[in-house]
Amino acid sequence: MAEGETESPGPKKCGPYISSVTSQSVNLMIRGVVLFFIGVFLALVLNLLQIQRNVTLFPPDVIASIFSSAWWVPPCCGTASAVIGLLYPCIDRHLGEPHKFKREWSSVMRCVAVFVGINHASAKVDFDNNIQLSLTLAALSIGLWWTFDRSRSGFGLGVGIAFLATLVTQLLVYNGVYQYTSPDFLYVRSWLPCIFFAGGITMGNIGRQLAMYECKVIAEKSHQE
Repeated sequence: MAEGETESPGPKKCGPYISSVTSQSVNLMIRGVVLFFIGVFLALVLNLLQIQRNVTLFPPDVIASIFSSAWWVPPCCGTASAVIGLLYPCIDRHLGEPHKFKREWSSVMRCVAVFVGINHASAKVDFDNNIQLSLTLAALSIGLWWTFDRSRSGFGLGVGIAFLATLVTQLLVYNGVYQYTSPDFLYVRSWLPCIFFAGGITMGNIGRQLAMYECKVIAEKSHQE
């Protein structure tokens, strides 16, 4: 190279580790956003079913205010859906047990349809008593897990989600944020844990499928490079 000539600065390429971390972070963010909006959409649909049945009642002062109609419910459900959907594949990788049972979008869509059906049954079908309703929904929720999941980690996370979500709901009802027309178990409906369990399994399946799609995209990019 002659004197006075300078080497033209070319585009700097990141190392494979940095590229991998950046790609994973972006994909993680995209999956979280997708799960958030899915959770918001399902919350709006399922809440509409409950209101039609007159299961939940919001205080008049809350409805009349600018923060009316429990505006915080869909964002909270969306956030919980994002956390659950990201947690399921993370736990699978941590345990070294990748979930491979019925890993296709058609199965995920059927799982969502069954979950909406369980909620619809809780809002529309008349049962003789709350015990019969709770046992029926419990059987349907476990059937949903057996049909679309069948993993020990999925069952354990579903039970944990049901417990925590029921506890939070009980605290909100106890503090008068909203109320149920006919609470039969510590201010809340006794069948709520079944709904939360089924919801956790459903969002977990969606999160797992999105994670598997991400792995396919990353594998295709690395193969092309």
